[in-house]
Amino acid sequence: MSVQNQHVDVLVIGAGPTGSTAALHAADAGFDTLLIDAATFPRDKTCGDGLTPRAIHQLTRLGLAERVTGNYHNNGLKLHGYGGSVTAPWPDGYYGTVGSAMPRTRFDALLVDAAVERGVSLWQGATAADVEFDGARLAGVVVKHAGVEVTVRAKYVLVADGVRSTFGKLLGRQWHRGEVYGIAARSYCSSPRHDDPWMHSHVELRDVDGGIQPGYGWIFPLGDGDVNLGCGALSTDARPAKINTKKLLQFYAEQQREDWSLGKPREITSALLPMGGAVSNVAGRNWMLLGDAAACVNALNGEGIDYGMETAELAVQLLHEGKDFTLLWPDVLRANYGEAFLLARTAARLLTYPNFLPLVGPLGLRGPVGATLMPAAARLMGNLITDEDRDLLARLWRLAGRGMSAVRRDTPLWSAG
Repeated sequence: MSVQNQHVDVLVIGAGPTGSTAALHAADAGFDTLLIDAATFPRDKTCGDGLTPRAIHQLTRLGLAERVTGNYHNNGLKLHGYGGSVTAPWPDGYYGTVGSAMPRTRFDALLVDAAVERGVSLWQGATAADVEFDGARLAGVVVKHAGVEVTVRAKYVLVADGVRSTFGKLLGRQWHRGEVYGIAARSYCSSPRHDDPWMHSHVELRDVDGGIQPGYGWIFPLGDGDVNLGCGALSTDARPAKINTKKLLQFYAEQQREDWSLGKPREITSALLPMGGAVSNVAGRNWMLLGDAAACVNALNGEGIDYGMETAELAVQLLHEGKDFTLLWPDVLRANYGEAFLLARTAARLLTYPNFLPLVGPLGLRGPVGATLMPAAARLMGNLITDEDRDLLARLWRLAGRGMSAVRRDTPLWSAG
């Protein structure tokens, strides 16, 4: 195996939505950018495939929204369980009222192709295997690609290698499992309702013994003959979710088969999901962890595509400043997401208590209380509250976030170690 050197302005590790978005913004900003991924495209990822209006807003900023929404778009959420259902359209706010869904095999390839169209260099089947430091600065990344070991010397390195963040671990990234995290399984099923204009969530998730699990099942129509069907549960080290998610998915599919005329679940995959910023060591002198690698995932719904794309844009904006990112990047993450993530993480922790859901579930999904509360909850689950919103719900959410931040000062939130 020969050894070579490659010099670029920006190296992006991981070509999922976060990494490709970072590469797109970097190229648009005039940086010589190399994007690498260990897989070859098209490739799959465990995901619900749903795209909220917040994610569509990011695609619009990249000029790519029509490539997604032109095939299929949805109007909002329908929440089911405990003898009731609530319809929650996407609110008419900052992010707009259009959502969508697209299998990750197609969505990720679309973003990668767009990056290449704009001048980004792409290495597929390229593994970031080792690091070289010059003092505190990441001086080189050893990449195994096409039978050659290449040392990529980049001015900046953006790490977007997903929930496991194998490369992030080389840089010292730590996941704090004492905080709430997700476990999920996903499948694809054929259905004549593949073009249903709503994302469906069943928040009364029962196992084969009838026990209520701290999570929800989902059916997200894809507009291509299939629906994405999956289930996720919340867990902590102290109260681990004692379920086999793949078996739970099969049981959930059986429950929904008649209503959706479902085909047999196929392409079943599962994953663990760090959430709410519960990781440490996300930046150094000239490198940053983005998206899922930095646990930028909403703990109430497991959604991370929108946050991943946003963190990509935020990170590229910092490149022009040329500052040390070690403390700057965690500060930026906390300023943009800290209060909301901490509040969502705390609310999600409540769901891991066995008696909580059976107590509040019927109240939230039946009668006039549910009709009022659940659209508001759907707005929170869709990550659709901004700092610019001035309505009562937004004010209460921000107030609760500030209060929770004051109470839980010592909780891990993109901490230094």
